[in-house]
Amino acid sequence: MRVRPTSMAGLVVIEPAVYADERGFFCETYRREWHGEAGIPESEQFLQDNHSRSGRGVVRGMHFHVGAGVSKLVRCARGRILDVAVDLRRGSPTYGRWEGVELDEESMRVLYLPVGFAHGFCVLSDVADVLYKQSAYYDPAVERGIAWNDPEVGIAWPLPADELIVSARDLEAPALREVADELPFEFTS
Repeated sequence: MRVRPTSMAGLVVIEPAVYADERGFFCETYRREWHGEAGIPESEQFLQDNHSRSGRGVVRGMHFHVGAGVSKLVRCARGRILDVAVDLRRGSPTYGRWEGVELDEESMRVLYLPVGFAHGFCVLSDVADVLYKQSAYYDPAVERGIAWNDPEVGIAWPLPADELIVSARDLEAPALREVADELPFEFTS
């Protein structure tokens, strides 16, 4: 396993070893003891696994949870996506900025998003299966979102706008500045 740095404190890309031959491959996609080495808090516990399948051009996001928040460990088991994180932590030097990481079935990269980040992705392949662990159970009462196309955040989605498929709910999400006062996340170094 290798850890790849990102431009945002707490956001971690893990590149697991993939052992491939003519039969296929083997890869450990999660190992609890990686936490310390990867910069994930030792206290982090993942309580729920999720799996989504989407077609090319689908954008899901940008989602986050208020209250205690939720951290995620995301990978793409089939296909290829641009996975995007937006820093929502007040006082962070990267507040309101985004970072994108390509996740795919070949590299088996894993992205760790700590509490305080909005999350979303865009499917680049014909189909993609995205799997992620999260540190809290899904609760619609605390789920929130910001606009996937907020011009102040400025996410550069990798496909032309007319090829993007966005849910009605995500199309109605507010701009970050509209929810900034309600965000419970504080940056700690």
